[in-house]
Amino acid sequence: MKKKNPPENMELPKIKVEKIGWLASIMAIIMFCSYLDQIRLNLSGQIGSILLPSATVVNCFAWISYAFLKQPKDWPIISCNLIGLILGIITVLTAL
Repeated sequence: MKKKNPPENMELPKIKVEKIGWLASIMAIIMFCSYLDQIRLNLSGQIGSILLPSATVVNCFAWISYAFLKQPKDWPIISCNLIGLILGIITVLTAL
């Protein structure tokens, strides 16, 4: 039996794609919130490495730049990476 190929122009409805974007953004925010524990440890004297939060800062800045310059602006990407950028910067500063 021969498989049918899906039509080449098959796309998800725009609203579903937006929902996936916001869901992925929420998951990214949860991931970035893991820095809160490292910030707490840094402030209590148990200083962690600045390598990962520094990479997070650079990565989030790049994604924010991309999403802001894109037309139309990609607000799910901007929103979650802005939180990551802020928490990354705070984590680096408290580890110095």
